[in-house]
Amino acid sequence: MFGLTAEQLRRQAVPPSKLSLLGLVRHLTDVERTWFTRVFEGVEAPALYWREDPAEDTDFIVGNADPDESMRLWRNECAHSRKIVDAGKSLDSVGVRHPSGETYTLRWILTHMVEEYARHNGHADLLRESIDGRTGE
Repeated sequence: MFGLTAEQLRRQAVPPSKLSLLGLVRHLTDVERTWFTRVFEGVEAPALYWREDPAEDTDFIVGNADPDESMRLWRNECAHSRKIVDAGKSLDSVGVRHPSGETYTLRWILTHMVEEYARHNGHADLLRESIDGRTGE
C-alpha cells in the first residue's frame, strides 16, 4: 500500500508523536463512521478503534494491525459516507451527536471533514518524508 511495507506504515516516524500512516488511516475510519453514520444518519454503529475513554483508543496502536484490513475498513466507511451524503435532501439537514444532543448540519459535517483530512494529510506528508524521503504525493 502506497509503495510502503507494513512495517513502514506502522512506523511512528516523527518522535515524540505516536502518529503513523496506518494510525491515520484507522483514525479517519472512525472519523468517517462517527460524523456520517453515527451523527448524521443516527445509526448506533460502534466505533472500530475509539473507546468510551479516549485514553483507551486503539486507532494509533498499530503494532500488529493489518494494513490491508485497515484500508478495507476505511474504504468501506468512505463509500458508506458518500451514500449518506448522496441521499441527503439538503445541506441544511441536521444530525444529532449523542449523548450531548448537539446538532450539526450536513454542510458543517462536510466542512469539518475537509478540515480533518487537510490536517491529517499534512501529518501524512511529514511522516512519509521521514520514512522514505518522498514528498508531495
